[in-house]
Amino acid sequence: MTIDKWPAETSDFQMEEDDTFEWRDYGIEDYATLVVFWLLALDVFMQFFSRYVLGNSIAWTEEMARYLLVTVGFMGGSMAVRTGTHISVEFFYRYMPGWMSRLLVTLVDVVSIAFFATGAWITWKLADRTTALMASVDIPKSFLYYLVLLGFILMLGRAIQMAVIRWRDRNSSHPDAP
Repeated sequence: MTIDKWPAETSDFQMEEDDTFEWRDYGIEDYATLVVFWLLALDVFMQFFSRYVLGNSIAWTEEMARYLLVTVGFMGGSMAVRTGTHISVEFFYRYMPGWMSRLLVTLVDVVSIAFFATGAWITWKLADRTTALMASVDIPKSFLYYLVLLGFILMLGRAIQMAVIRWRDRNSSHPDAP
């Protein structure tokens, strides 16, 4: 990323430009989520086109859009864990002593890892017990639960990876603290 400053005589406004693309800056879940997102966009376009242009909606597009959106959400959760952009209350980290902030970050990491592991385990058990088919297509509903399980496993793996990175970097109290 480069920061270009406009000429001083016109403005002091700084504009951030992301002018280069490095494929190594993104994880495998970023690309997989992008593919699922475009499948969702194509599905919603087909639904719109068939309903409003052709006057007869394709039955399976609404259900597929719902399931693709769930998949994007859980796979996108892994992207957020990797980049540290899940919603958190960072206000308190700024005013805590370093040792307390570090202790809290470690506690949050442990709770996050436990949550993702529990979510993966429960989803796996649910997928194992589900035998019903989707309403509009002959695909087992367990397939959706396995995609959610994949999202939880990716989030768990990234949470462990980020916790190890933070634990090794003992000088930083919180990644977003000044």
